[in-house]
Amino acid sequence: MEDKDKYDDHLHDSNSQQLEFDNKLRPISFEDFSGQNEILKNLKVFVTAANQRAEALDHVLLHGPPGLGKTTLAYILKNELGSNLKITSGPVIEKPGDLAGLLTGLEERDVLFIDEIHRLSTVVEEYLYSAMEDFRIDVMIESGPSARSVQINLNHFTLIGATTRAGLLTQPLRDRFSIPCRLDYYDADTLTEIVKRSSEILSIEISEDAALEIASRSRGTPRIANQYVKRVRDFAQVKGTGVIDLAITETALASLHVDKNGLNRMDKRILNCIIDKFNGGPVGLTTISTAVAEEADTLEEVIEPFLIQQGYLERTPRGRQATKKAYDYLNKNLPGTQAKFF
Repeated sequence: MEDKDKYDDHLHDSNSQQLEFDNKLRPISFEDFSGQNEILKNLKVFVTAANQRAEALDHVLLHGPPGLGKTTLAYILKNELGSNLKITSGPVIEKPGDLAGLLTGLEERDVLFIDEIHRLSTVVEEYLYSAMEDFRIDVMIESGPSARSVQINLNHFTLIGATTRAGLLTQPLRDRFSIPCRLDYYDADTLTEIVKRSSEILSIEISEDAALEIASRSRGTPRIANQYVKRVRDFAQVKGTGVIDLAITETALASLHVDKNGLNRMDKRILNCIIDKFNGGPVGLTTISTAVAEEADTLEEVIEPFLIQQGYLERTPRGRQATKKAYDYLNKNLPGTQAKFF
Protein backbone atom coordinates (compact mmCIF):
# COMPACT_ATOMS: atom_id res chain seq x y z
CA MET A 1 0.00 0.00 0.00
CA GLU A 2 2.89 2.33 0.84
CA ASP A 3 4.50 1.56 -2.53
CA LYS A 4 1.25 2.49 -4.29
CA ASP A 5 1.05 5.76 -2.32
CA LYS A 6 4.66 6.54 -3.26
CA TYR A 7 3.88 5.77 -6.91
CA ASP A 8 0.78 8.00 -6.83
CA ASP A 9 2.78 10.84 -5.24
CA HIS A 10 5.51 10.44 -7.85
CA LEU A 11 2.91 10.43 -10.66
CA HIS A 12 1.28 13.57 -9.23
CA ASP A 13 4.66 15.31 -8.97
CA SER A 14 5.55 14.29 -12.53
CA ASN A 15 2.23 15.58 -13.88
CA SER A 16 2.63 18.85 -11.96
CA GLN A 17 6.15 19.30 -13.29
CA GLN A 18 5.00 18.60 -16.86
CA LEU A 19 2.13 21.10 -16.51
CA GLU A 20 4.50 23.73 -15.12
CA PHE A 21 6.93 22.91 -17.94
CA ASP A 22 4.22 23.33 -20.60
CA ASN A 23 3.06 26.60 -19.05
CA LYS A 24 6.58 27.99 -19.40
CA LEU A 25 6.12 27.91 -23.17
CA ARG A 26 2.83 29.80 -22.95
CA PRO A 27 3.08 33.56 -23.73
CA ILE A 28 1.91 35.74 -20.84
CA SER A 29 1.41 39.12 -22.56
CA PHE A 30 0.41 40.61 -25.91
CA GLU A 31 4.08 41.34 -26.64
CA ASP A 32 5.04 37.68 -26.20
CA PHE A 33 2.27 36.40 -28.47
CA SER A 34 3.17 35.82 -32.13
CA GLY A 35 0.67 35.79 -34.99
CA GLN A 36 -3.05 36.65 -35.16
CA ASN A 37 -1.99 40.29 -35.64
CA GLU A 38 -5.40 41.74 -36.46
CA ILE A 39 -7.05 40.07 -33.47
CA LEU A 40 -4.26 41.20 -31.13
CA LYS A 41 -4.40 44.77 -32.42
CA ASN A 42 -8.13 45.00 -31.66
CA LEU A 43 -7.88 43.26 -28.30
CA LYS A 44 -5.17 45.69 -27.17
CA VAL A 45 -7.54 48.60 -27.87
CA PHE A 46 -10.48 46.95 -26.07
CA VAL A 47 -8.38 45.98 -23.03
CA THR A 48 -6.75 49.41 -22.75
CA ALA A 49 -10.14 51.11 -22.92
CA ALA A 50 -11.60 48.77 -20.27
CA ASN A 51 -8.62 49.38 -17.97
CA GLN A 52 -8.88 53.15 -18.38
CA ARG A 53 -12.57 53.05 -17.45
CA ALA A 54 -11.93 50.47 -14.69
CA GLU A 55 -14.67 48.33 -16.23
CA ALA A 56 -14.94 44.67 -17.09
CA LEU A 57 -14.02 43.79 -20.66
CA ASP A 58 -16.98 42.83 -22.85
CA HIS A 59 -17.51 39.11 -23.39
CA VAL A 60 -15.10 37.47 -25.86
CA LEU A 61 -15.68 34.48 -28.15
CA LEU A 62 -12.54 32.73 -29.42
CA HIS A 63 -13.15 30.17 -32.15
CA GLY A 64 -11.02 28.26 -34.62
CA PRO A 65 -9.15 24.95 -35.01
CA PRO A 66 -7.48 23.35 -31.97
CA GLY A 67 -3.99 24.37 -30.89
CA LEU A 68 -3.99 27.96 -32.19
CA GLY A 69 -3.88 29.74 -28.82
CA LYS A 70 -7.43 30.20 -27.54
CA THR A 71 -6.56 29.20 -23.97
CA THR A 72 -3.31 31.18 -24.16
CA LEU A 73 -5.23 34.31 -25.17
CA ALA A 74 -7.54 33.83 -22.19
CA TYR A 75 -4.50 33.83 -19.87
CA ILE A 76 -3.09 36.90 -21.62
CA LEU A 77 -6.38 38.80 -21.28
CA LYS A 78 -6.47 37.93 -17.61
CA ASN A 79 -2.92 39.25 -17.16
CA GLU A 80 -3.52 42.42 -19.19
CA LEU A 81 -6.70 43.16 -17.23
CA GLY A 82 -4.91 42.46 -13.94
CA SER A 83 -7.74 40.20 -12.79
CA ASN A 84 -8.32 36.64 -11.65
CA LEU A 85 -9.14 33.77 -14.00
CA LYS A 86 -11.44 30.80 -13.44
CA ILE A 87 -11.28 27.99 -15.97
CA THR A 88 -13.90 25.35 -16.75
CA SER A 89 -15.36 23.60 -19.78
CA GLY A 90 -18.82 23.10 -21.22
CA PRO A 91 -19.27 19.39 -20.39
CA VAL A 92 -18.26 19.96 -16.75
CA ILE A 93 -21.13 22.40 -16.09
CA GLU A 94 -23.95 19.86 -15.94
CA LYS A 95 -26.68 21.88 -14.20
CA PRO A 96 -27.51 25.53 -13.42
CA GLY A 97 -26.33 25.11 -9.83
CA ASP A 98 -22.79 24.39 -11.07
CA LEU A 99 -22.79 27.59 -13.11
CA ALA A 100 -24.28 29.60 -10.23
CA GLY A 101 -21.43 28.46 -7.98
CA LEU A 102 -18.86 29.67 -10.50
CA LEU A 103 -20.56 33.01 -11.15
CA THR A 104 -21.17 33.97 -7.51
CA GLY A 105 -17.49 33.32 -6.74
CA LEU A 106 -16.28 35.90 -9.25
CA GLU A 107 -14.93 39.25 -8.07
CA GLU A 108 -15.36 42.54 -9.93
CA ARG A 109 -13.68 42.41 -13.40
CA ASP A 110 -12.72 38.73 -13.02
CA VAL A 111 -12.50 36.50 -16.08
CA LEU A 112 -14.42 33.23 -16.51
CA PHE A 113 -13.07 31.00 -19.28
CA ILE A 114 -15.36 28.26 -20.61
CA ASP A 115 -13.64 25.90 -23.04
CA GLU A 116 -15.77 23.85 -25.45
CA ILE A 117 -18.62 26.26 -24.80
CA HIS A 118 -20.61 24.67 -27.65
CA ARG A 119 -21.12 21.64 -25.39
CA LEU A 120 -23.11 23.53 -22.74
CA SER A 121 -26.52 21.98 -22.09
CA THR A 122 -29.56 24.00 -23.18
CA VAL A 123 -30.78 24.67 -19.64
CA VAL A 124 -27.34 25.91 -18.51
CA GLU A 125 -26.97 28.06 -21.62
CA GLU A 126 -30.32 29.79 -20.99
CA TYR A 127 -29.28 30.36 -17.39
CA LEU A 128 -26.16 32.08 -18.71
CA TYR A 129 -28.06 34.68 -20.77
CA SER A 130 -29.15 36.90 -17.86
CA ALA A 131 -25.71 36.58 -16.26
CA MET A 132 -24.00 37.83 -19.44
CA GLU A 133 -26.47 40.65 -20.16
CA ASP A 134 -27.73 41.87 -16.78
CA PHE A 135 -25.12 40.38 -14.40
CA ARG A 136 -27.74 38.67 -12.29
CA ILE A 137 -29.16 35.18 -11.91
CA ASP A 138 -32.44 33.80 -10.60
CA VAL A 139 -32.11 30.98 -8.08
CA MET A 140 -35.04 28.76 -7.08
CA ILE A 141 -35.33 28.16 -3.34
CA GLU A 142 -37.22 25.17 -1.96
CA SER A 143 -39.67 23.23 -4.12
CA GLY A 144 -43.36 22.55 -4.52
CA PRO A 145 -46.00 25.14 -3.46
CA SER A 146 -43.46 27.02 -1.31
CA ALA A 147 -40.91 27.40 -4.10
CA ARG A 148 -39.82 30.94 -4.85
CA SER A 149 -37.28 32.67 -7.04
CA VAL A 150 -34.53 34.81 -5.55
CA GLN A 151 -32.52 37.19 -7.70
CA ILE A 152 -28.78 37.38 -7.03
CA ASN A 153 -26.71 40.25 -8.39
CA LEU A 154 -23.28 39.38 -9.77
CA ASN A 155 -20.07 41.33 -9.98
CA HIS A 156 -19.30 42.58 -13.47
CA PHE A 157 -17.17 39.90 -15.12
CA THR A 158 -15.81 38.94 -18.52
CA LEU A 159 -16.84 35.63 -20.06
CA ILE A 160 -14.38 34.18 -22.55
CA GLY A 161 -15.85 31.30 -24.52
CA ALA A 162 -13.68 29.04 -26.66
CA THR A 163 -14.85 26.56 -29.26
CA THR A 164 -13.54 24.63 -32.24
CA ARG A 165 -17.07 24.41 -33.66
CA ALA A 166 -18.64 27.86 -33.71
CA GLY A 167 -21.38 26.59 -36.02
CA LEU A 168 -22.85 24.56 -33.15
CA LEU A 169 -23.41 27.66 -31.00
CA THR A 170 -26.99 28.88 -30.85
CA GLN A 171 -27.60 32.34 -32.28
CA PRO A 172 -28.80 33.83 -28.94
CA LEU A 173 -25.56 32.77 -27.23
CA ARG A 174 -23.37 33.91 -30.10
CA ASP A 175 -25.08 37.34 -30.13
CA ARG A 176 -24.18 37.94 -26.50
CA PHE A 177 -20.45 37.93 -27.26
CA SER A 178 -19.53 41.50 -28.21
CA ILE A 179 -15.98 40.56 -29.26
CA PRO A 180 -15.92 37.54 -31.62
CA CYS A 181 -12.42 36.46 -32.72
CA ARG A 182 -11.66 33.76 -35.26
CA LEU A 183 -8.12 32.35 -35.01
CA ASP A 184 -6.52 31.20 -38.26
CA TYR A 185 -3.61 28.87 -39.00
CA TYR A 186 -0.13 30.40 -38.67
CA ASP A 187 2.33 30.91 -41.52
CA ALA A 188 5.79 29.31 -41.51
CA ASP A 189 7.62 32.56 -40.62
CA THR A 190 5.51 33.14 -37.51
CA LEU A 191 5.85 29.51 -36.44
CA THR A 192 9.62 29.77 -36.91
CA GLU A 193 9.71 32.62 -34.39
CA ILE A 194 7.57 30.56 -31.99
CA VAL A 195 9.93 27.58 -32.37
CA LYS A 196 12.99 29.76 -31.65
CA ARG A 197 11.30 31.31 -28.62
CA SER A 198 10.37 27.89 -27.23
CA SER A 199 13.91 26.60 -27.79
CA GLU A 200 15.31 29.57 -25.88
CA ILE A 201 12.92 28.92 -22.97
CA LEU A 202 13.93 25.24 -23.01
CA SER A 203 17.61 26.32 -22.96
CA ILE A 204 18.59 24.48 -26.12
CA GLU A 205 20.38 25.95 -29.13
CA ILE A 206 18.62 25.67 -32.48
CA SER A 207 19.77 26.61 -35.97
CA GLU A 208 17.71 28.83 -38.26
CA ASP A 209 17.16 26.11 -40.88
CA ALA A 210 16.15 23.59 -38.20
CA ALA A 211 13.60 26.04 -36.76
CA LEU A 212 12.16 26.62 -40.24
CA GLU A 213 12.02 22.86 -40.89
CA ILE A 214 10.05 22.23 -37.68
CA ALA A 215 7.75 25.17 -38.45
CA SER A 216 7.03 24.02 -42.00
CA ARG A 217 5.94 20.58 -40.76
CA SER A 218 3.76 21.82 -37.89
CA ARG A 219 0.46 22.10 -39.80
CA GLY A 220 0.22 25.83 -39.08
CA THR A 221 -0.34 25.07 -35.39
CA PRO A 222 1.81 26.36 -32.49
CA ARG A 223 0.81 23.48 -30.20
CA ILE A 224 2.17 20.96 -32.69
CA ALA A 225 5.30 23.07 -33.24
CA ASN A 226 6.04 23.09 -29.50
CA GLN A 227 5.47 19.33 -29.30
CA TYR A 228 7.96 18.78 -32.12
CA VAL A 229 10.51 21.09 -30.48
CA LYS A 230 10.42 18.99 -27.30
CA ARG A 231 10.70 15.70 -29.19
CA VAL A 232 13.52 16.91 -31.45
CA ARG A 233 15.30 18.18 -28.36
CA ASP A 234 15.22 14.62 -26.97
CA PHE A 235 16.83 13.30 -30.16
CA ALA A 236 19.44 16.08 -30.09
CA GLN A 237 20.28 15.20 -26.51
CA VAL A 238 20.47 11.42 -26.96
CA LYS A 239 21.56 10.92 -30.57
CA GLY A 240 23.07 14.30 -31.46
CA THR A 241 25.36 16.94 -30.06
CA GLY A 242 22.83 18.63 -27.81
CA VAL A 243 22.14 21.25 -30.48
CA ILE A 244 19.06 21.13 -32.74
CA ASP A 245 20.44 21.29 -36.27
CA LEU A 246 18.82 20.39 -39.58
CA ALA A 247 20.21 16.83 -39.68
CA ILE A 248 18.93 15.81 -36.23
CA THR A 249 15.61 17.56 -36.94
CA GLU A 250 15.06 15.52 -40.11
CA THR A 251 16.06 12.33 -38.27
CA ALA A 252 13.70 13.02 -35.37
CA LEU A 253 10.70 13.96 -37.52
CA ALA A 254 11.26 10.93 -39.74
CA SER A 255 11.18 8.76 -36.60
CA LEU A 256 7.90 10.46 -35.66
CA HIS A 257 6.55 9.67 -39.17
CA VAL A 258 6.11 13.35 -40.05
CA ASP A 259 7.00 14.02 -43.68
CA LYS A 260 8.12 17.18 -45.49
CA ASN A 261 4.52 18.26 -46.06
CA GLY A 262 3.59 17.89 -42.40
CA LEU A 263 1.49 14.76 -42.97
CA ASN A 264 1.74 12.05 -40.35
CA ARG A 265 0.90 8.35 -40.27
CA MET A 266 -2.81 8.91 -39.58
CA ASP A 267 -3.16 11.39 -42.45
CA LYS A 268 -1.69 8.86 -44.88
CA ARG A 269 -3.82 6.11 -43.40
CA ILE A 270 -6.99 8.11 -44.03
CA LEU A 271 -6.03 9.02 -47.60
CA ASN A 272 -5.01 5.43 -48.39
CA CYS A 273 -8.27 4.18 -46.87
CA ILE A 274 -10.41 6.50 -49.03
CA ILE A 275 -8.47 5.65 -52.20
CA ASP A 276 -7.93 1.90 -51.75
CA LYS A 277 -11.12 0.84 -49.98
CA PHE A 278 -13.64 3.31 -51.38
CA ASN A 279 -12.24 4.11 -54.83
CA GLY A 280 -11.30 7.63 -53.81
CA GLY A 281 -14.75 8.48 -52.46
CA PRO A 282 -17.10 10.09 -51.89
CA VAL A 283 -17.46 8.26 -48.58
CA GLY A 284 -19.19 9.24 -45.32
CA LEU A 285 -17.31 10.44 -42.24
CA THR A 286 -18.65 7.66 -39.98
CA THR A 287 -17.54 5.05 -42.51
CA ILE A 288 -14.01 6.48 -42.57
CA SER A 289 -14.05 6.66 -38.77
CA THR A 290 -14.89 2.96 -38.52
CA ALA A 291 -12.36 1.97 -41.18
CA VAL A 292 -9.40 3.74 -39.54
CA ALA A 293 -10.56 3.17 -35.92
CA GLU A 294 -10.60 6.86 -35.01
CA GLU A 295 -13.35 9.01 -33.47
CA ALA A 296 -15.43 10.91 -36.02
CA ASP A 297 -15.11 14.14 -34.00
CA THR A 298 -11.32 13.85 -34.01
CA LEU A 299 -11.31 13.33 -37.76
CA GLU A 300 -13.59 16.31 -38.37
CA GLU A 301 -12.04 18.77 -35.92
CA VAL A 302 -8.35 17.87 -35.86
CA ILE A 303 -7.26 15.91 -38.94
CA GLU A 304 -9.59 16.89 -41.77
CA PRO A 305 -9.09 20.69 -41.72
CA PHE A 306 -5.39 20.39 -42.57
CA LEU A 307 -5.95 17.84 -45.34
CA ILE A 308 -8.66 20.03 -46.86
CA GLN A 309 -6.60 23.19 -46.51
CA GLN A 310 -3.63 21.54 -48.24
CA GLY A 311 -5.82 20.21 -51.05
CA TYR A 312 -5.58 16.46 -50.35
CA LEU A 313 -9.23 16.05 -49.41
CA GLU A 314 -12.52 17.71 -50.26
CA ARG A 315 -15.97 17.65 -48.74
CA THR A 316 -18.88 17.00 -51.06
CA PRO A 317 -22.63 16.63 -50.35
CA ARG A 318 -22.15 12.86 -50.58
CA GLY A 319 -19.06 12.62 -48.38
CA ARG A 320 -15.27 12.96 -48.39
CA GLN A 321 -13.32 12.55 -51.60
CA ALA A 322 -9.60 12.28 -52.31
CA THR A 323 -8.21 14.86 -54.76
CA LYS A 324 -5.73 14.42 -57.60
CA LYS A 325 -3.08 15.88 -55.31
CA ALA A 326 -3.67 13.02 -52.86
CA TYR A 327 -3.26 10.44 -55.65
CA ASP A 328 -0.04 12.09 -56.82
CA TYR A 329 1.29 12.34 -53.26
CA LEU A 330 0.70 8.62 -52.61
CA ASN A 331 1.94 7.63 -56.11
CA LYS A 332 -1.42 6.16 -57.02
CA ASN A 333 -3.31 6.34 -60.32
CA LEU A 334 -6.60 8.17 -60.63
CA PRO A 335 -9.51 5.87 -61.56
CA GLY A 336 -9.78 5.65 -65.33
CA THR A 337 -6.12 6.47 -65.99
CA GLN A 338 -3.43 4.04 -66.97
CA ALA A 339 -0.27 3.48 -65.03
CA LYS A 340 2.82 5.16 -66.41
CA PHE A 341 5.81 3.05 -67.29
CA PHE A 342 9.30 4.46 -67.45
